[in-house]
Amino acid sequence: MASDSWWFRFRRPHAALGVTLTVCVALSIGVGRAVAHSGGLRGATRDPVAVPTWLFLLTGGGVVGVSFLLASFVTDRRFVAAVHDWLRPLPTPGRVLHALASVGGVGVLATTLVVGVVEGASGVRNLAVLVVWVAWWGGYVASTYLLGNTWPALNPFRTVSERLPSLDRPYPDRLGAWPSVVALLLLVWAEITMPLADDAGLLTSVLGAYTVATLAGTVVFGSDRWFESVDPLSRAFRLYGRVAPLGVEDGSLRLRLPGSALPETSLGGRDDVAFVVTLLFVTTYDGFVATGPWAAGVSAAVGAGVPPVVAYLGAYLAGAALFYLAYHAAARLGRRRADTYLSTTELARRFAPSLLPIAAGYHLAHNLGSVLVLGPTFAAVAAAPLSPPPSPPQLAGLPAWFGGLELAFVLLGHLVAVWVAHAIAYDLFPSRLQAVRSQYGVTAVMVGYTMLSLWIVAEPYVAPPFLAT
Repeated sequence: MASDSWWFRFRRPHAALGVTLTVCVALSIGVGRAVAHSGGLRGATRDPVAVPTWLFLLTGGGVVGVSFLLASFVTDRRFVAAVHDWLRPLPTPGRVLHALASVGGVGVLATTLVVGVVEGASGVRNLAVLVVWVAWWGGYVASTYLLGNTWPALNPFRTVSERLPSLDRPYPDRLGAWPSVVALLLLVWAEITMPLADDAGLLTSVLGAYTVATLAGTVVFGSDRWFESVDPLSRAFRLYGRVAPLGVEDGSLRLRLPGSALPETSLGGRDDVAFVVTLLFVTTYDGFVATGPWAAGVSAAVGAGVPPVVAYLGAYLAGAALFYLAYHAAARLGRRRADTYLSTTELARRFAPSLLPIAAGYHLAHNLGSVLVLGPTFAAVAAAPLSPPPSPPQLAGLPAWFGGLELAFVLLGHLVAVWVAHAIAYDLFPSRLQAVRSQYGVTAVMVGYTMLSLWIVAEPYVAPPFLAT
């Protein structure tokens, strides 16, 4: 069929890249030098690790490699299946609780918008800033992979959209989930390049624009299709929820082992794979631009005459492409080593869910410090959102061992990912040797990413140059 030709396979991702590039440049015009990066809210610093960096990184990569070797010795398919099939039923929340959650989600969104417009306080003195960056991005997002995905009940955009008329226009199937990939890239680009962490008015404008665009999309295409294929938040939380120990099975709430739902997570094609890889990348880039080596590199590039926006945008799009190409190369290596009739695309699709625990572990390591340090700030400002204290309290500092805890989160995410990939391989291949060899590529990617993410987490926070006054 024509839709299966090389032209159609490559046109959609290229079109998505073109749209992303165009809108990113548009968002960057006039941004100038501004306090933009949410890392500026961290309020906490880290000391460098006390051992040589090369030894520290090799040790982290070695841990993941050894975990792959140990998992390879687990060849009993019944044991692997028993681990992932373990479930315990729990009382399922009723309609009343679901309705209260929906009303609460709309209330939080409305309060955030109102306070962002009415209250002139900036930075952490404004409740809108704290709700978005501390309570939601730092705390709530973590809850979706640590506990379970409650976004279907809390989602204020869906609650409102379901009460609006819909034109129910057919969604273009050729677009697939590529719009959600573009939207995710744009959201994180706006977070990095615009002063959303300091300017509550601008943050409210972006949140309002997102609300309008989402509601307009649901009116045109219907709520189900919009939140399934286009909305990046719903898609990200749905995937993160597969990592969590709580999930809904056959309409009932069940307790399961963390990550045990991932081997049976179904992804559609290249677009879904690209979304998972992009979810991993944007979290990494958000941390990478707040490191000293990036500051030195981009300063050198700007000194050589490269405009700051070109340096940031070039690294952003090139990094996203490299992450995807590296993962695709890993799938190709796995196919070659396993000597299987399954295509590279099929292997990439099946193994992609194993990357989600890595994204979750890194997100937790990158944001937990902000939540703890600014938790007292959020409580004090939330108590009087329209007249916040001039100097709201915050945690004085984190103990020295906290940096080790952050690194442990990164490693734990990778260890879960190795086991998930092992379970997926044994579900795919009848031969034990094929199952082990099929993991060579994805394990190599995990080892490399372990070393990269450990390095980023261990680096002291440095305000990104040309984005901070």
